[in-house]
Amino acid sequence: MVGTGNSQLDMIRFLAHQPDIDWSKVDAFHLDEYVGIAADHPSSFRYWIRHNFVNRMRPRSIHYIEGDAADLDDRVQEYGRRLLAEPVDLAFVGIGENGHIAFNDPHVADFNDPAPVKRVALDDACRRQQVGEGHFPDLPSVPREAITVTCSGLFRAERWICCVPDRRKAAAVKGSLEGVVSPICPGTLVRKHPSAAVFLDAESASLLSPHYLGAGSPGQPANPLAPAGAAGR
Repeated sequence: MVGTGNSQLDMIRFLAHQPDIDWSKVDAFHLDEYVGIAADHPSSFRYWIRHNFVNRMRPRSIHYIEGDAADLDDRVQEYGRRLLAEPVDLAFVGIGENGHIAFNDPHVADFNDPAPVKRVALDDACRRQQVGEGHFPDLPSVPREAITVTCSGLFRAERWICCVPDRRKAAAVKGSLEGVVSPICPGTLVRKHPSAAVFLDAESASLLSPHYLGAGSPGQPANPLAPAGAAGR
C-alpha cells in the first residue's frame, strides 16, 4: 500500500534508485483519495501516485481509489473486496499533523473498523494541512470528504514503514509514540503493529523524551528511529 504526500517523497526517491527491487512483480494499492476530485487534478492522490510512483517504478499493477466515480459507494465496496483478497506485504504510512494515518482523522478513526475502506469527513485540521503543504490555495478549495483505507485495513499489512519528517509533525510524533494508544491519536496504532519502523528527522523528533530516543518507551514495542532518509545512506 502506497502512502502519498510530501512526507513520502524522499522515500520514493530512495526506492527509485534500488536496483535489486523487481517492480514487475509488485502490485500496489493506494491509501486514500478525495471525493469529487478528478484523477488528473494536480492535488489528486491518483495524480501524485502516477507522477511520483508509477512513472518511476513501473509496478505490475496499481489499484486506484476512484473518488470521482458516479457509483462511488459501489466502487468503495469493490476496492475493499480487492484489498481483502490479496496478501499485503508492506504499507507506507505517514502521520498527519493531527495524528491521522491515511485519512483516518481522530473523529472517524476506529482501530477495529469492520470495513477495510470507507468514506469519511475530513476535519478542519487535516484540511488546513493540505493548504499548508501547498496542495490547495485556501481552505474552501479542500474537499470535505475522502475515501480511505481504514485503520484495520492498514493493519493487515505485514510491515509498516512510517516516514514522518518536519517540525510541524513534532506534536503528532510525540503523541503517536509516547501518548496513550487510542484512536484519539490514530498514529498510536503504529505501536500496536508487530513490525513497524518509524523514520524521523531531527525536527519531527524534537519533542520526544530523551530516553525514548535512546532506548524506546518502557513497556512498548520497539520502534526503530532514524533520521528520515537514513535508509538511503
